[in-house]
Amino acid sequence: MCRNIKTLFNFDPPVTDDEVRAASLQFVRKITGFNKPSKANETAFLAAIDEIAGISAALLRSLDTTAPPKNREEEAAKAKARAAERFGA
Repeated sequence: MCRNIKTLFNFDPPVTDDEVRAASLQFVRKITGFNKPSKANETAFLAAIDEIAGISAALLRSLDTTAPPKNREEEAAKAKARAAERFGA
């Protein structure tokens, strides 16, 4: 999985449409290999982002859990600590 795509489920505050779209953009970039598509592929590229964002948002709304929501700041601190351990920074 692309390391730039973040987990979006079960956070407080809940995920925003912008975050879902950013993850969708990263996914489409990953599977196409394009950072920016050519003019010939731009329409298909943008349509894929829109479709994936819509499907992802619907998925996130339909999921259910009994786990308490994760705190964004705490999760970011954990990720930073893992990165420091992994990369020695």
